[in-house]
Amino acid sequence: MKKTLLASAIALTLPAMASAHFLLEYTTETMIEQPGDVPVKLIFWHPMDNGHVMDMDVPLEFYMVHKGEKTDLKGTLEPVQFTGGENTGAAFKGTVPVKRSGDYVLVTVPTPYYEESEDIYIQQITKAFLNRNELPTDWMEPVGLPTEILPLNKPYNILAGSTFTGQVLAEGQPVAGAEIEIEYMAAMPDMESAASTTPVVSPMPGGAIVAISDANGYFSFGVPKAGYWGFAALGSGSATEHEGKELSQDAVIWIRAWDME
Repeated sequence: MKKTLLASAIALTLPAMASAHFLLEYTTETMIEQPGDVPVKLIFWHPMDNGHVMDMDVPLEFYMVHKGEKTDLKGTLEPVQFTGGENTGAAFKGTVPVKRSGDYVLVTVPTPYYEESEDIYIQQITKAFLNRNELPTDWMEPVGLPTEILPLNKPYNILAGSTFTGQVLAEGQPVAGAEIEIEYMAAMPDMESAASTTPVVSPMPGGAIVAISDANGYFSFGVPKAGYWGFAALGSGSATEHEGKELSQDAVIWIRAWDME
């Protein structure tokens, strides 16, 4: 959905699904103290309500960017089963080698997923962020993806109660009128098992939480609670067809919010 709207975007609730599907690049921590291999799980799921798990195919790409250097991590991936509140689906586990100080931008370009109920394909191109030793290096730079959300706040130490702002890009250009679904990771993957934890909050009344990007691709959201928050700009990519069917090429970003202590 690409429409030019006035003013900056604000968070809304629309009469849609109570929660949305999101591709997760989940690590237990975002701030890494000791060097080593950080476990990560790739899951296509409904984390707000611990809902349906979609079967993932092998991603087209899985890599990290550190100090501007791209490192392929696809070889670390192993297929696993993941059990949510409703079913079990195919997912992947891998590792991220975190050694030097700085940011580690995780990127997954998934194989398009066929959503039978809507007769469309979905491709959620996803970014998440790790940091070692509090040295910022890469978080503010676009990766150069077909579509992505560029954070304007450091994405691994957002303060709960503050505002997060992002810019939706397609081929490096701002996307006006993009519909951004916003979801809290109320249930989390248990890294020691193949199952999810119990959700800590209930889905919001009124359906999915939604913001709309302004004429320059910007949107803002007041982050009410500590934890992981996901933002998915729906259909923001230029690719609109896959194997003869409609394709929604989405840009997804995950951020980590913290309470002040």
